[in-house]
Amino acid sequence: MFRYALVFTTTFIVGSLTVQAQAPDAILFNGKVSTLNAKADTVQALAVREGRIQAVGSNVNIKKLAGKQTQLINLQGKTVIPGLIDSHIHAVRAALSYSTEVHWFGTQSIAQAMQRLKDAAAKAQPNTWLIVAGGWTEEQFAEKRRPTQAEIIAAAPNHLVYVQWMYGWALLNPAGMKALQINSDSDLAGGGKLVREAQGQYTGEIVGGIVPLFDKLPLPTFEQKVDGTRKFFSELNRVGLTGLMDPGGFNMSPQQYAPLFQVWRNGELTIRVNYSYFSQKKDKEFEEFKELTQLLPMGFGDSMLRFNGIGERITFGMYNNDNPTDKDKEEFFKIAKWAAENGMTLTQHWQPNFSIHHLLDVLERVNKEVPISKLRWSIAHLNDGTEESFQRMKKLGIGWAMQDAMFLDGDKTLASKGAEALKRMPPIKTAMRVGVTIGAGTDAHRVANYNPFIALRWMLDGKSASGTPLRGPEETPDRLQSLRMYTLGSAWLAHDDARRGSLELGKWADLAVLTKDYFSIPVQEIDQIHSVLTMVGGKVVHAEGIYTTFKK
Repeated sequence: MFRYALVFTTTFIVGSLTVQAQAPDAILFNGKVSTLNAKADTVQALAVREGRIQAVGSNVNIKKLAGKQTQLINLQGKTVIPGLIDSHIHAVRAALSYSTEVHWFGTQSIAQAMQRLKDAAAKAQPNTWLIVAGGWTEEQFAEKRRPTQAEIIAAAPNHLVYVQWMYGWALLNPAGMKALQINSDSDLAGGGKLVREAQGQYTGEIVGGIVPLFDKLPLPTFEQKVDGTRKFFSELNRVGLTGLMDPGGFNMSPQQYAPLFQVWRNGELTIRVNYSYFSQKKDKEFEEFKELTQLLPMGFGDSMLRFNGIGERITFGMYNNDNPTDKDKEEFFKIAKWAAENGMTLTQHWQPNFSIHHLLDVLERVNKEVPISKLRWSIAHLNDGTEESFQRMKKLGIGWAMQDAMFLDGDKTLASKGAEALKRMPPIKTAMRVGVTIGAGTDAHRVANYNPFIALRWMLDGKSASGTPLRGPEETPDRLQSLRMYTLGSAWLAHDDARRGSLELGKWADLAVLTKDYFSIPVQEIDQIHSVLTMVGGKVVHAEGIYTTFKK
């Protein structure tokens, strides 16, 4: 049964003594609209005016608001949800090369992956690069293995091929190795090692040193980066995303944001982007942040593009370092205190719980000097967090940016940590019970798939890409809770929960009309959902089928 609610709005006309109810720009009716308000009301229809939700309620009452120019959109029973917001996705970086890479998202066998290479080779000039830069795992393939050099040679014999898995492994064909002048381990930076067969021949595989290796590949042109930004964000719209929080990344200097700014200046952004800055200069992090933020203060931007502070790497000494020195902690403290004094949001990458006390000790020290509870700082990852750690985070007002890392990496983690540990990774219900605000996301696209419905399915069934059950029911949220994390939870981290994350009066009309009913279909089908109509601020940014007739 639906609980119907209707809220009428009136608008004062400036310079007039009368009050006039204005007609909506669009009405979506005959659907199942999940408002995600406090009561989790589901209604039949909603009205949109000037980019915001004007009213929600029954078909009859909402359609009464229609004027001559109102677009009427028949949902035909489809489910509508608030637009999804990824709380931690390296989207700006992914977009730079999106149009020049080969993507293995959704492939289920090595044969399908090789077909993607063949298709790309057919379109590309001979002797040019074909690059697969992550977002896949061998566990998604029926063969449960990675491709071989012989297979990529057969798929693209006339091209240079580079294939990357996470940040730990890469595969090159002979032409690619020659172009990068790789003949021995000494030609690899960052501790990379070439893999040999028993007979001593190189297999084309490289283990370690992936970041400097990737940096040797040719860069896309500025025009390709702009094109990739448009296309990747359009793809995110297709899977129901209307917002994202980008934590920067390796080699994401200020210059790398120019294509994003170009798309924004052109009025072509189709997704709300909150971005933070990831330190790039070792031992000069503080100077870097201070210089950058003189002309880029916290919150600078508009409703589509906004600077959201610093992180996920604040300092090199407290990044992927489980045993930081006192000097490392002092440098982090200095920058974190400065961020707090300037009202700046901070997000910090941290993986294992056994060393999280180093970070929390510093943050508690900052809080004693400058209160941080209202700044909505966050910790990303922490897949094995404990109740004690979450209690400390809660006291500081720190949120948790949680991702579906165990979907792609779960089988390998199972082998190293064991089944009992995986049953509570990540400890979603524990964090909920403590009261930590959780924003859901993916960490795409090098180490994860960007599709939020894959992440939502994983949140509900805890299965890895291979189908192996990992997380136990004691740490598994329900569908409504999971959706709230991907909407209101992420909006909270972006300081935007009063403006988006639910479909309520006055909030931005950010929404997605789904191919299937998220709330009723079998859990195993949730990853097949996508959007047939996505709106950002009431503007159509993605449409399929019958909805393509509605103006963008």
